[in-house]
Amino acid sequence: MQNRFPRRGFTLLELMVVITIIMVLVGIAIPRFQQAVRRSREAALKENLMTLRTVIDQYTLDKLRAPQSLDDLVSAGYLRRLPNDITDKNTTWRVEYEDVLLSPDQSESGIVDVHSGSDAISLEGTPYSSW
Repeated sequence: MQNRFPRRGFTLLELMVVITIIMVLVGIAIPRFQQAVRRSREAALKENLMTLRTVIDQYTLDKLRAPQSLDDLVSAGYLRRLPNDITDKNTTWRVEYEDVLLSPDQSESGIVDVHSGSDAISLEGTPYSSW
């Protein structure tokens, strides 16, 4: 005898198996995604630090004096705006002042280096502020 009502849908067991597989895949994907995002933020920080250091040196050699603040780089047209630190703010940069002159013609000392304002630990195991 044939069943008058054909079977439709899934059993509870089938649904539980599918949901379990999805949960396992999500559990694997989320940490990898978070690590990829963090790795890209660290790469952006390295690029921003390199840009700022290069621009500080260019400003110092062009103007024969070191910038007194990072805002000097923006107002002189060396940067359109200050890049963001890894904290997503452009106000957390830590600047390093020294009395070292980059050239013999330099008249005024000022900023010679810049570091991140974050003391968080990177994927490399070093604090961002040490870069």
